[in-house]
Amino acid sequence: MINYKLKITIAIIVAILSSSCQANIFRKTEEAKTKAIAEEKSQPNIVYGDLILKEQSDYLMIPVIIKQNSQSRQISFSSDYSDKRIQFYNIIFSNKKSSETHLLLKKKAIITSFEFLEKKEEKKPSTRFWLYRIIETDTNKDNKLNTQDAIIGYISDSSGKNLQQITPNNTQLINWTIVQSVGAIFLKVLEDSDNDKKFTERDKINFIKVNLNKPGIGTEIISDQIDQEIKSYIIK
Repeated sequence: MINYKLKITIAIIVAILSSSCQANIFRKTEEAKTKAIAEEKSQPNIVYGDLILKEQSDYLMIPVIIKQNSQSRQISFSSDYSDKRIQFYNIIFSNKKSSETHLLLKKKAIITSFEFLEKKEEKKPSTRFWLYRIIETDTNKDNKLNTQDAIIGYISDSSGKNLQQITPNNTQLINWTIVQSVGAIFLKVLEDSDNDKKFTERDKINFIKVNLNKPGIGTEIISDQIDQEIKSYIIK
């Protein structure tokens, strides 16, 4: 009789433990599924824009975009590729003949616009290049890249190679114009002149001259000396 009761007790304990183990396994499985779904949702939804073709270039381009909920999968662009609703995270360049392919950027960044430009010289072939506005540093330290950060000017050749910074750090590129007679591009920038890690109307506007024969970070046109001299005449 005692053995029978013991067997019953053992059977009940085993059943309870088995049920508990199964419940624990089920809970862990559900937690794993939930985590996997959450991770999948957090992954960026990368899409590719329309082909960009320029007859003057041996390369075609494919913009890399992270799709937002309000955007459709098929995305079209304005002629200068500067639609403020769209942010480009890279650009694929592919040779039209050989299909050799490479990326413009080798880092995390946002390309807010890009434009195909041309430098003309008398009795010489024209030089064609791309000019980009690129956000690459979290200058306001809010743990994200956006248009509140510095927007730096870069140029590359028409193949998307030889990428070169042409505006200073901690500035925002506003606009530009090419002066063909001197082979230079002049760029208007907003400097974080008060060093508050923000770009506001209180900050200083400046102009940068870049020699397109030897591109690099350009020379400021309005020096601190000129700025102070202007203020001395106006602010009394």
